[in-house]
Amino acid sequence: MSKRKLSRQQAHRVQRIQEERIARAQKRGSAAAELLESGELGPEEEGLVVAHFGTQIEVEALEGERRGEVSRCHLRANLEALVTGDRVVWQAPLASDGDAGAALGVVTALLPRQSLLVRPDAYGKLKPVAANIDRIVLVIAPFPEPSALLVDRYLVACELTGIRPVILLNKADLVTPELAPPLEALLGEYAAIGYEVRQVSASTGQLHDLAELVDNRTVVFVGQSGVGKSSLINVLLPGAAQRVSEISGASKLGQHTTTTARLFHLPGGGTLIDSPGIREFGLWHVDEAQLLAGYVEFQPFLGSCRFRNCAHRAEPGCALRAAAAEGRIGAGRLERFNRLRSELPERRPGQG
Repeated sequence: MSKRKLSRQQAHRVQRIQEERIARAQKRGSAAAELLESGELGPEEEGLVVAHFGTQIEVEALEGERRGEVSRCHLRANLEALVTGDRVVWQAPLASDGDAGAALGVVTALLPRQSLLVRPDAYGKLKPVAANIDRIVLVIAPFPEPSALLVDRYLVACELTGIRPVILLNKADLVTPELAPPLEALLGEYAAIGYEVRQVSASTGQLHDLAELVDNRTVVFVGQSGVGKSSLINVLLPGAAQRVSEISGASKLGQHTTTTARLFHLPGGGTLIDSPGIREFGLWHVDEAQLLAGYVEFQPFLGSCRFRNCAHRAEPGCALRAAAAEGRIGAGRLERFNRLRSELPERRPGQG
């Protein structure tokens, strides 16, 4: 699929958005510079980004007497986009009445990241979602009905971060006799590959498996809207008071409830990051080699096809098709790989 050519009106809109972003960045830099020059800030220290609000972020103090306190902050000019979970160098406000909006600090630098979860935006550009993650929990539920193709998209994206995910079936109490066979087949397919699969229910409080998953780790939930990511946080940490909405009875589609990525600490240890729900997880930013890398069970067979440029569809001597026929890899996974491959941007001459 080749890149779509923008119309004049669309190009103008993109340019206007870029100009607005530049203007906002200049305004942020100006506000930060004024604060830095005012003498109303403390010394530089390390902090943790716990929430993002457009032009400002909330930073939690990690050192000294203020440890655990959260302050709203401006960003110093020329900083790259920060996300929840980032560790930063910042200067806290000297005076504060406890209201995060009353006195503002300034973030001056971003510390090296151990990991970064990204997803493409509507224009195909990568947008960071969360940083310094130890484990990704891919949440599915009986409703909205899980799509194996969508799960594959998430898994490829997760694999490319270098952090293998855990697939978590939430709302297990809602699995009816009619829904059980397809859900068991779906979970069984991924368990056979080697992915860790868990089942929990936020409504009944059956969350011991989840508590074990997040123990002393930084975990991010990903998945379709409506699968219960915020409900899981509410049970694990009632003080979070995350908004929860019911599934639309007519469409069975999730209603977006979380609008700001936010970080929560659990009393027993561990950290949760809840990011805005998304129904689709595009792979427009990856090439064929990256897509193949995201299908971990294909790796032993790569390079064994008769033809170097094998498309793994109908070519004779295809090692992947032979492995699928022998049951060594899932035929459904190979079919979905080819579907996702057909959605990738058209390869330029000379590309593999």
